Amino acid sequence: MNAMQTLVALWTLVIKEIKRFTRIWPQTLLPPSITMAMYFIIFGNLIGSRIGAMDGFSYMDFIVPGLIMMSVITNSYSNVASSFFSNKFQRSVEEMMVSPMPNWVILSGFILGGMARGLGVGLIVTVVSLFFTRLSLEHPFLTLLVVVLTSALFSIGGFINALLANKFDDISIVPTFVLTPLTYLGGVFYSISMLPDFWQGVSMLNPILYMVNVFRYGFLGVSDIPVVWALAAVFAFIVVLFAVALTMLERGHGIRS
Repeated sequence: MNAMQTLVALWTLVIKEIKRFTRIWPQTLLPPSITMAMYFIIFGNLIGSRIGAMDGFSYMDFIVPGLIMMSVITNSYSNVASSFFSNKFQRSVEEMMVSPMPNWVILSGFILGGMARGLGVGLIVTVVSLFFTRLSLEHPFLTLLVVVLTSALFSIGGFINALLANKFDDISIVPTFVLTPLTYLGGVFYSISMLPDFWQGVSMLNPILYMVNVFRYGFLGVSDIPVVWALAAVFAFIVVLFAVALTMLERGHGIRS
């Protein structure tokens, strides 16, 4: 395939993925916004009024960046995991594999589709948050950069999950038993400076902590960890996981019997 054909193939795959989740928007876009609104009401207004300030900001302002990032992570991941596994289950992915389309285009198409949903839901949640607080952006470019990178990272993770899954139940194992605990323990609802030294050290092993803190730094200008380290970690994760996903796809792992 020449460069133009490759671009058309990539664009077609991305559009297909976007149409897939927008066609069923009451299931893909609406529930996250309602869930996050409940978080804002319960944790931000009701509980936050009793907690008071956190790192010099109201509790509502403190948790908003983390909740936005949480919605981006879960939706980017789940979109690719469910979409690619559905294609694998229906055997339609085999048609893509035998086509002239390069494997990196297949992988990139699904990743960009997952990013579209993750970032779309993140934007919706951001708009919903404006009904509860006034947002300020201290570092707009950094905020945009980290949310795009995070969406890409978890889209790749969802792709790997779909490759490894043998049945539909398998694509819910990682979000339930890995992503959810790591997200809740990733500094969304608290500053790790509140923890004893030992648990602060343990928290540093949580990759989501880095993403949430950089995103919060973009909004509020405060972070529990050095921003440069966090960005470097996210970049490294993306490179490694993309290489792993592409290698698995080229070998037909979970596709070819």
